[in-house]
Amino acid sequence: MLVGILSDTHFPKAYFPTKVAEFLKDRNVSYIIHAGDVTEKPLLEMLEDIAPVIAVKGNADKIDLPEEETLNILGRKILVLHGHQFISLSSQTLTYKALEEEADIIVFGHAHRPYYNEVKTMGRRIILINPGSPTLPRMSEPTFAILQVTKDTIDVKFYNVWML
Repeated sequence: MLVGILSDTHFPKAYFPTKVAEFLKDRNVSYIIHAGDVTEKPLLEMLEDIAPVIAVKGNADKIDLPEEETLNILGRKILVLHGHQFISLSSQTLTYKALEEEADIIVFGHAHRPYYNEVKTMGRRIILINPGSPTLPRMSEPTFAILQVTKDTIDVKFYNVWML
């Protein structure tokens, strides 16, 4: 199963590249996760035309969204949050949150930079993913990610918007 992952789009302040939407549609993603700082509902409505959207509230969002959401895919629990709630977005802080919530994967935003880390602790494997920002990157290229979950594997690929 494929899941598109976005964060920090800050739409309409930043133009959302239609080629990202087309890319997600062409890949036939089953879900789209938005890890906050959507800022306007029309973007979520556009993404809903592609696949069901799981979105959380970021520090720049005025729209009504939950602080956290969970999604279960093939027995894997994915926790989605923006990350601004934490003093530090360290892998240690996020790993503790994953352990507390019994999550296998945490998808977060806020930093506007792509990030991937796989942590093995207490007999568990926890994956931390920040897709970056496709519209307002900080110290990186504009990016988003696709998560592939199968019965046996979890794979994450980051995509540079300029290379689509």
